[in-house]
Amino acid sequence: MSTSFSRRAFFGSLTGLAALAPLGAQEKTTSWDLSWLDQFRGKHKQMFDLGSTELDEDSPLRLPNNYLNTIRDVLHAEGAEVNVAVGIARTAFPVNASDALWQKFKLGEVWKINDPETGKPAVRNIYLGTEKSNPAPTVRSLAARGVAFWQCNIALGGIANQLGQKTGLPLEKMRAELVAGLNPGVHVVPAHSMATGLAQERGFTYMKG
Repeated sequence: MSTSFSRRAFFGSLTGLAALAPLGAQEKTTSWDLSWLDQFRGKHKQMFDLGSTELDEDSPLRLPNNYLNTIRDVLHAEGAEVNVAVGIARTAFPVNASDALWQKFKLGEVWKINDPETGKPAVRNIYLGTEKSNPAPTVRSLAARGVAFWQCNIALGGIANQLGQKTGLPLEKMRAELVAGLNPGVHVVPAHSMATGLAQERGFTYMKG
């Protein structure tokens, strides 16, 4: 994949494609299982909208982590009493991407994210954390506390289109590879905006990341 194209141009094109592309052009599935949204029955429920978070500026995971910690420390509520959902669309996509996707498609270069251990463009998901130790906040440490992550299907189609153009992979093959390479447990939703609304209908409060 070429590393010479600009990040701004990449995301500008992605936004246009995501806005214009119909759902059926990116996902042929005619039915969606959204029943997982009904499994959250905690007293405290909050959704964090990381749809357009700029990952090169700050770690987006500090917000849900702070929420969980303060709810625990102040209200003495945790576990099933507290439900958190993290919604991800276009610019925050690498949070949901596996190490394999980061390495193969050079997501660190595209998103301008350096690995804190090397100082170079990351070739691994620096937000994921390790299986043996999960210093918060990481995807794994939050998932262990019951946090659900979702990925916008429309944005995924736009990302597949752009990365496919750079790699020469057909759109369907590129998209299938991205879906297969999402972190375990990530829910692909028809649209970030739709999932946000459905979560609020189920009692989740909203916070923009």
